[in-house]
Formats: sequence, C-alpha cells, structure tokens
Amino acid sequence: MTVRFPLPVKAVTIDLDGTLLDTIPDLAAAANLMLRELERPPLDEALVRTFVGKGIQNLVERVLAEAFDGAAAGLLPQALPIYERCYESVNGRHTTIYPGVVQGLDVLRAGGFELACVTNKSTRFTLPLLAHVGLAPYFREVVAGDTLPRKKPDPMPLTHACERLGVTPRHMLVIGDSVNDAQAARAAGCPVFCVDYGYNEGRDVRELDIDAIVSSLIEATRLIQKA
Repeated sequence: MTVRFPLPVKAVTIDLDGTLLDTIPDLAAAANLMLRELERPPLDEALVRTFVGKGIQNLVERVLAEAFDGAAAGLLPQALPIYERCYESVNGRHTTIYPGVVQGLDVLRAGGFELACVTNKSTRFTLPLLAHVGLAPYFREVVAGDTLPRKKPDPMPLTHACERLGVTPRHMLVIGDSVNDAQAARAAGCPVFCVDYGYNEGRDVRELDIDAIVSSLIEATRLIQKA
C-alpha cells in the first residue's frame, strides 16, 4: 500500500537505544568490565554495537559467545548479574543524545502529539537514563523491556502504548532504528519510520519493511500531521 505524506497520526512512540540516544559507549564499557571480571580480553566497541537491539540478556549472550569462542554454555546465570552491576555503574556516563532529537521532541510536543518511549531496555536502567539526559519530561508513557511479559519485536509493547495513550494503532507512529521496531509496528498495525543512524544489529535499515527512512527526529516531524 502506498503511504501518503504527511501521515495523519495522533501519537508517536520512540525507541531509546540507537534512536534517541547513542548508548553504545556505556553498553560496551559495561561488557568489558564484565569480561575483566571473567578474566577475558575486552571486545571492540564497534563489535558490541552489532549485538544491541534485543535487550541486555541477548547482548550478554552474544558477548560471552564472542569472548569464549562459542564455549560459554552455562555462563549466563553468572555473567548477567555482573553485567547489570557494571552497566548500572556507567549508565549515562558516556551516552549522548543524537542530533535533532531535542528539537524534534519540542516540535512534537508543541504539535500536541502524545509521546511514549518504548524500549527493550529494562526499567531499572531506562528511567534513570531518561532522567539523566533530561528527556524524561517529554514522555507521557514509558514502556520498558520488563513492563510486560513480551518485548519488541512482539507487538505487545506497542498495543499497550496505544491503550495507555488512547489511540488506535493506525494513528500511532513508531520511530525506531531496527528490525525489532519494524516487525513490532507491522504486527501491531502501526506506521513505522526508521532512523538511518541507529544500530539494527549491523544491518541496513533499507532492507526493512518500513514507511520511511529519516536522518533525524526533525525530519520525521515533517512527514506527519496531527490527525
């Protein structure tokens, strides 16, 4: 189906890691602090970047598989609490807000759009991080990776956000950076844009089933109007 712009929507949900914030420096630092405790050499930040997108447990599993040459079976229960402790100690320290994010959020808020942040990051890291970088006041709702029984790419977090914001899926735009966002949005019946600067596990977002690719949150605001 051909999408006509500007797209009429009432609400916008935005992913966190790779869309609002570049959190890779903190995630990689925590991974290498964990590996130091496990007496393994550090991994390159660029490699850790390709592991991000499906939550911390998946990240730790992939870091362990890489660091132990695939022989990390059974290590996750020991390593995950170490990683979480390490990440908590660096959460927000090296994270940066992507260009255009604050300006885009200001435009969306001024336009009367309901805003939510929907992420696979757990609540204990999400809420302090949003507060630390000053973005928390923009969002009426925050749906984290442990808010519900399932996370993206399952549609549940997005349908939950629709209910909380009081809008139908077709009137809630999803903005993300990965296949998780694209699949969740399609399954929920929401329109979806992807930014071209995010993580997407190292894949090209042009391969995804999405309605638009944007270079910034500001560009995304130019493709929508208040329904």
